[in-house]
Amino acid sequence: MRGFRVLHYAAMARSLQRLTFLLALAVSSLLVASSFAQEGELDKSHPKGMTSDEVIRRFTSKEKAWKKLREQYTFRQNVSVQAMDGNEVVGEYRQVGDIHYLSGKRVKDVVFAPQPSVQMSKEDVQDIETRASFTISIDELSEYNLLYVGQQKQDELHCYVFEVAPKQILKDQRYFQGKIWVDDQDFQIVKNTGKSVPEIRIRKKKKIEENLFPQFTTWRELIDGYWFPTFSSADDTLHFANRDVRIKQVLKFTDYKKAGTGTRN
Repeated sequence: MRGFRVLHYAAMARSLQRLTFLLALAVSSLLVASSFAQEGELDKSHPKGMTSDEVIRRFTSKEKAWKKLREQYTFRQNVSVQAMDGNEVVGEYRQVGDIHYLSGKRVKDVVFAPQPSVQMSKEDVQDIETRASFTISIDELSEYNLLYVGQQKQDELHCYVFEVAPKQILKDQRYFQGKIWVDDQDFQIVKNTGKSVPEIRIRKKKKIEENLFPQFTTWRELIDGYWFPTFSSADDTLHFANRDVRIKQVLKFTDYKKAGTGTRN
């Protein structure tokens, strides 16, 4: 998120519509988040019956299969990003788009995008499109260090927990850094929490150009035998050189449908 500029809305009807949306979003976010709130204590013991390296091999192989399967699905992506001054919303970015894949490439058809009142950088948008739905397949293992930290329950799921960090940061490349939770039955990521890196601070003469990013958490749900991202949220304060900005972010991924079928989840 760059140091932001605020664009003022004047129309009363627009304000009422926005207030209604925010109330609905807050209620739905609270309901969804509460369903993922049951987290057990971290057990630092090693996996039983296999090494942590074997766990990594199994789940990254399964993530590769899921990544390929995902290309067969369409879904709706609903994004809300708010810049806050205390509890007051001072800037907002919203977008609703339908996602599909064409020849392995992610394609978005925007269906709703009101004029934003907060400036989004290309890295902000890129992170929303890809980092929130972070996965690491066996083909991408060479880019990251994975450290096993223990086992932990997430609701009724028993998970292996790993810390994830990029081995190196290449120019113009974006990475995930944080933790992932891997279900010990399906060997897939069911939750990740962390942030996109690197943050960007460039000094140009007497001016510093900053692009900072919030920490977020993404949850997945079981759909057609695989775990698909369905909800991601962030509530973090970004420390710019001249001021602090609180960022609230909600992403919802809904209406998963396998291409060519009428089944929705």
